[in-house]
Amino acid sequence: MSERPVTVVSGGSKGLGRGIVEALLAAGHAVATFSRSPTPFVQEQRDQFLWEAVDATDRERVRAFVRTVVERFGRIDGLVNNAGVASEGVLPLVREDAVRNVIATNLESAIHLAQAVSRVMLPQRAGAIVNISSIVGMRGYAGLSVYSATKGALDAFTRSLARELGPRGIRVNSVAPGYLDTELSATLGDEQKAQIIRRTPLGRLGTADDVAGAVAFLLSPAARHITGITLVVDGGITC
Repeated sequence: MSERPVTVVSGGSKGLGRGIVEALLAAGHAVATFSRSPTPFVQEQRDQFLWEAVDATDRERVRAFVRTVVERFGRIDGLVNNAGVASEGVLPLVREDAVRNVIATNLESAIHLAQAVSRVMLPQRAGAIVNISSIVGMRGYAGLSVYSATKGALDAFTRSLARELGPRGIRVNSVAPGYLDTELSATLGDEQKAQIIRRTPLGRLGTADDVAGAVAFLLSPAARHITGITLVVDGGITC
């Protein structure tokens, strides 16, 4: 059994997920993560780390992964529901398969993974779950209606699950990032980025490290009396 806190992170091979994994490893966690395919980052990790190729929408493979984590580390202390996809376009023109994929990946997979992990946490009477939502789930964004719907639903899921699991010592919160300087923002034009920065009180796009720090805090003992909240990490753009 690992002497370190054991945390599961979905979609931890690149982008924001990688940033979260790196922050948790640096904070002394043992980390188990999955994604559809490997990256050099996950292949380079060694001790106190587990990666497997898993499609987040494959419920049986996700359950099997959770069993593997328990077999390897002995328990699960934290979960970060990070896996997500976006399909940009105005709703009348969005393909039906794209709609289904966004809902299955962003919302249904988070529910199923939280269900599997919480079954491990319940006998422990302790644990922390962090769902990665988005400010677009709170404020909306043209061309991302389906994505926004899934992220808003994640925040609602967070609040109800916090009430369900709180009596057993399990905390549930969400983190809502704003516009991040990651590969996902590469599709924004220079003027769009400049406009976002002008509207942001702190005067810059967010980074994966900004969000990862908030996630690490919510998983830590320092947040032991915090549950059912959505922590917004957006540089003040929604204030």
